Amino acid sequence: MLSKKCSMSNYLRIQSFLFPSSSLHFQENKLSTKIKFLNKFNLPSLPVPKLNQTLSKYLKSVEPFLSEHELAKTSAIVKKFEENEGPSLQKYLELKAQNCENWLSEWWDNTAYLEYRDPVTVFSSPGLVYPLQEFSNEGERLTYAAKMILGAVDYKILIDKDLIPVDKMGNNVLDMNQYKKVFGTCRIPRPTRDELKFNPDSKHIVVVRNNNFFKMEVITSDGQIPSFNQIFSQLNYIIKNSEILGAPVGILTSDNRDNWCRAYALLSQDKTNRNILDTIETALFLLCLDTPLPKWNDDTLTLAAKQCIHGGGFDGNSGNRWFDKTLQFLVGIDGIVGLTYEHSPSEGQPIAILTDHIVNYIKGSSWKTLPDVKTDKYPEPLRFNVGDELNKAVDIAALNVDKLSDNLDLNVFNFTEFGKDFVKSQKLSPDSFIQIAIQYAFYRIHKVPGAHYESAATRKYIHGRTETIRSCSVESVAFSKEMLDNSSSDAKKIVALRNAINAHKKYTIDAINGFGIDRHLLGLKLAAKELGKDLPEIYKDIAFAKSSQMRLSTSQVATQCQGVMAYGPLVPNGYGCCYNPRPKDIFFAVSCFDDNPETDATNFRNALETSLMDMHNLLARNQQHKL
Repeated sequence: MLSKKCSMSNYLRIQSFLFPSSSLHFQENKLSTKIKFLNKFNLPSLPVPKLNQTLSKYLKSVEPFLSEHELAKTSAIVKKFEENEGPSLQKYLELKAQNCENWLSEWWDNTAYLEYRDPVTVFSSPGLVYPLQEFSNEGERLTYAAKMILGAVDYKILIDKDLIPVDKMGNNVLDMNQYKKVFGTCRIPRPTRDELKFNPDSKHIVVVRNNNFFKMEVITSDGQIPSFNQIFSQLNYIIKNSEILGAPVGILTSDNRDNWCRAYALLSQDKTNRNILDTIETALFLLCLDTPLPKWNDDTLTLAAKQCIHGGGFDGNSGNRWFDKTLQFLVGIDGIVGLTYEHSPSEGQPIAILTDHIVNYIKGSSWKTLPDVKTDKYPEPLRFNVGDELNKAVDIAALNVDKLSDNLDLNVFNFTEFGKDFVKSQKLSPDSFIQIAIQYAFYRIHKVPGAHYESAATRKYIHGRTETIRSCSVESVAFSKEMLDNSSSDAKKIVALRNAINAHKKYTIDAINGFGIDRHLLGLKLAAKELGKDLPEIYKDIAFAKSSQMRLSTSQVATQCQGVMAYGPLVPNGYGCCYNPRPKDIFFAVSCFDDNPETDATNFRNALETSLMDMHNLLARNQQHKL
């Protein structure tokens, strides 16, 4: 078990010894932070899987996408990699792992998030819909908003005091550092690679209404929390002073990262704007008081997901945002409530646990016992100076976010026919069951296997993030074909279902233990880059392209409350599918791009519901089969 930080001088010395002919350039990720990310539970470091094990799993995972001829060619390429470039790259990773707490974490932050140039909106940042509300007037909305603020601050204090329950997976304690990264954090646009700034000691939030930003104190200088009445009064002050629509500067944060980087540089040239940027970036979180979305005729859950993901474009609330903030809580006058979160510091589950805390806090009564504290600070208006150049950037960002929001096809729904209790009664894994249903739904529509990403948490290791579960397997394809074969017997279908679920469970166990294949393959690829080597042929092969083109991007994000997370697809002809399995029902959020003729969110929803019921009915009428 390692508790040391990476020692770059030692690392470089060993590298030079092992690879004397290579020119190595290591850069530590310089994060602006006061946080000390501790390994208080002495968690182990992320392992480096054995090369032959990864390559063997890789070959099996690509089988569904290849012809016999293509598979033979890929097998030869993999064998060549294992015998030639692979061993030196493997040694590089093993050495890096010996000198770092987590050999992947910095690479992952950079390649998966900070170097990504598409907008965080839709392409990266999820939205989480909270239980919908009914507000009959502004006072009821502000009452809810005040409780939401206090609930979030309450959780922040519990995190600071290490009083939140420690997450576990079975008997394994999980890394809790992600919880310390969500409050006070902001992504900063930079050329080539963005930066993350952590400000955990902040005592203020920023409230936005009608594109008007206000700084609002939520923790006094001596650490006290204002009362509910004081928070409500400050929100009421903001309402009265934000009737006129402000310049939609926040819409800039929804744009392509390079566009936003250039606009950010313009903003920063003005001293007033620079101070406002500092205030927003250091805020614990944003609270966005939203207007209803005017454009779409969706059901409320789907409309709420759009509000949480992108805000509805220029005519909606996309200017009433700061998408670089890790946490943005939303409270709409129409009862749509939830949050948008910038993905780079944290996975979805810590955000889901935060959600349950806030929802329970709002329902409870502890907010009633907070006394008034001594404070004479009114919310401070934050008024940007916007000239012609910035107005042009705002216009471009507005056009782009309108295209993006119009193009995101969403269908969010509550599947009520059964929940995880039924699946457990069949002695099956609910997650594997749902994953195979998603595979089956895709095959039902497209008649071909779909490369399928499911995120698996690797938090049993220090600084662990995720590994890919490749849910599309030889077994999942065989099951889909069996189910669609009208001449097949129930007995054959049940065997195929069992095989598909067992294959998924086995891969899941490997992934959460750090022995998936995608992160290892990424590490080997980046090792080649850092060593100045040519990209190995394995990464140019059709098998790598087909199996990495994840047409299904899925994850389980579980809340106890009636919450559901939603996000966009990974590829143009793909789907996003997030789900929250509860005892008696399952919430789903399906997404795709409207301009792609191959995909349709409503069609996928219908296929998914049909597939779930097919699987349910198969099991229900064959109870005597012991799976």
